[in-house]
Amino acid sequence: MTNYFAHSENNHGELHLLKEHLGCVSVLAGNFAAGTTWQNEAVLAGLLHDLGKYGDLFQARLRGQEAGLDHWSSGAVAALKPYGALAAALAIEGHHIGLQAAAADALAQRFGMVLKGASPVGPNIRLTDANLNRLLERAQVDGLVLAQPAKPMIPLGQPGAWQQAIARMLDVRMMFSSLVDADFLDTEAHFNGTSEGKSYRQTGLQLDAAFAVQALDKFMNLSVRPGTSQDKSSDAVAQTRVELWDAVTQAAMKPTGVFSLTAPTGSGKTLAMLQFALAHAKQNGLKRVVLAVPYLSIIEQTVRIYRAVFADHPEIFILEHHSLAGGGVEQSDPHKCNDAERQRRLYAENWDAPIILTTNVQLLESLFSNRSSACRKLHRLRDSVILFDEAQSLPQHLAVPTLAALSHLASGYNNSVVFATATQPAFDTLDAAVQKHAASGWQPTEIVRGHAAMFARLKRVEVQWPTADESLSWQALADTLCASDATQVLCVLNLKRHAHALLKAMVGTAGLRHLSTNLCTAHRREVLEQVRKCLDPANPQPCRLVSTQCVEAGVDLDFPLVYRSMAPLEAVAQAAGRCNREGRLNSVGKFGQVRVFEPALDTSERKRMFPTFSYFQAAEVTSSLLRENGGNLSINDPTVFRGYYQRLYGVSRPVDQNVDLTNAIAALDFPEIARRYQLINQDAIQIVVPWKPCMAEFKRLRDLASSGIDGQWMKAAQALTVSIYRPKPDHPAWGCLIAAQFRRGGSSDEWFILEDPDERFYDDILGLQLPQNQMVMIA
Repeated sequence: MTNYFAHSENNHGELHLLKEHLGCVSVLAGNFAAGTTWQNEAVLAGLLHDLGKYGDLFQARLRGQEAGLDHWSSGAVAALKPYGALAAALAIEGHHIGLQAAAADALAQRFGMVLKGASPVGPNIRLTDANLNRLLERAQVDGLVLAQPAKPMIPLGQPGAWQQAIARMLDVRMMFSSLVDADFLDTEAHFNGTSEGKSYRQTGLQLDAAFAVQALDKFMNLSVRPGTSQDKSSDAVAQTRVELWDAVTQAAMKPTGVFSLTAPTGSGKTLAMLQFALAHAKQNGLKRVVLAVPYLSIIEQTVRIYRAVFADHPEIFILEHHSLAGGGVEQSDPHKCNDAERQRRLYAENWDAPIILTTNVQLLESLFSNRSSACRKLHRLRDSVILFDEAQSLPQHLAVPTLAALSHLASGYNNSVVFATATQPAFDTLDAAVQKHAASGWQPTEIVRGHAAMFARLKRVEVQWPTADESLSWQALADTLCASDATQVLCVLNLKRHAHALLKAMVGTAGLRHLSTNLCTAHRREVLEQVRKCLDPANPQPCRLVSTQCVEAGVDLDFPLVYRSMAPLEAVAQAAGRCNREGRLNSVGKFGQVRVFEPALDTSERKRMFPTFSYFQAAEVTSSLLRENGGNLSINDPTVFRGYYQRLYGVSRPVDQNVDLTNAIAALDFPEIARRYQLINQDAIQIVVPWKPCMAEFKRLRDLASSGIDGQWMKAAQALTVSIYRPKPDHPAWGCLIAAQFRRGGSSDEWFILEDPDERFYDDILGLQLPQNQMVMIA
């Protein structure tokens, strides 16, 4: 009998038998899908995914005699006819080219071409065999048993089969994930194999939730709870943290579902969220904890806390998956990494770890992606607790599809989803819209039912709002911030050009510092470290920090006085969270002071005072409510925020936003959905800058960039990188930017080196200062 092979020789000269590969991938995919209604369909997808490799042309390709072949489309058509397994067909087709459009006409066109002997990929790509029956016969002769799934995930021809579009498409992605991960793992095992056979990677550690709960409790008793040496909080803060801990521990006993966790800033949410997740996993037999945050500044801080909790327990593995993980200026050679880092990268490919810290972009965009690399990890989300910190950061224009996907993830895959924040959005008011995409809708259970009392008790600031027609010029504001009674003050502005104008007026002031995304990551870390030292109550020093919104969410600072430019209500509250954070002023009968002001700008500049139109809308709603409430709004009352969000949704109508994405979902167009679902503007470039304290590292990265960059270089470069929106082709910024070169040839259109021999374009205080930079910087 003829032997057919799936892959070329590994380092030990062993070819990979096709029947063995298909069988192993089928078993793995079925195991990943265990317990689902589509497990048998995943098994079928594994058996058929490389059916085209039974073609003579593909076998010739392994001998180096052929190229430009499509070995996946035949298996996709076979899954559809005669098995009627549409989801399996989409997954098989997509495992090399990404999930494609699933509408009936699009399917008919692509698969019709395959039945006629042509590849739908393009005229320069050929099928490995134009005779589908011959491929199936060879598979059967090879010993493969192709059983029809009892009930396909999406029955063909059934009216309304895609009515719950987002839920159905998430199911398809889950099957896709199971197939792709199985295929990657088995292929990797072949190429890592020895003369004795395949060598599979070491599987990730399992979550021992009971042990992890004990480790967290021990950490709390030693260093955090009231009375411990490191606890510096006031009695009110300490009491609130105890109540929050009790609330999350009790709520963790509930069955899986959708939850909200509303608690004041500084009440200990980071560790309370972890307590809920671990106790909830223990109660419900869940396999992992995933924490997603909106900003890298938060994830770095959270990682430090989590690693401190489990410092004595290496068996509780924490996986970081974000752009700064595993790279940075501390790594002397980005092309070398130790075994631990190599293992981290392997686990990051498919999230095979018990505790995962990642970003909203990484997690949420994967739920709407069509690429195999992004979707590979999705099946690992089953039986998990998924935590979203600073939940108010979810963009309104993506709210409905995101809530629908997360709702279906919870109801269909035994997950619990938690939205945690001090300024909880009223997403439950979008429930009817969410139900159109996922039947389970969005009606979260509040974990902290007594949070209103917590906010009242934990009042640590007084907010002074601007009176009607009151405004401050930059010079007047600078004079106020430079006053002798404001030696420690934070001023948060909406735009970088506003921060620059204020800094210019404050030149020479003692303790002046600046924080924005104009500063590279390493520079921001250094500024924050300096600020924390200045704010140390044991050795206080002058500190006047002028910042953009990047300081607001999750950055652990404690100023006695905060100025905030007029902004959305949640932004004002987040800024206030950097004021009297530990409640120390309360112990002497005082409150922290938060003063909201209107910059003195021309009326025609009103809309340009904010980074985006949605930000402008939210600020206008805040101003409107302020007028209606006699010039005062309480940031300590959760009912005020609920009313604010209800008013905001009425104005901005998130249900009607992002029509292009809605249409793509209705058209079942996976590539277009992936293109339209973006949390951040993807049209940005990365500029590696010469920050003086890391000049040696900059020069090393610059030299490597001229000879060829790779993924390791990009990770190492992140610490010295500033992101900006892509300038227009005629913008003067291009005159000082040098494109990095790829090792395989060609220039990068994303990564650039700042050419700054005269030190004009990267300032020690302001950071990146390109010509006309205010027109291109990310606010």
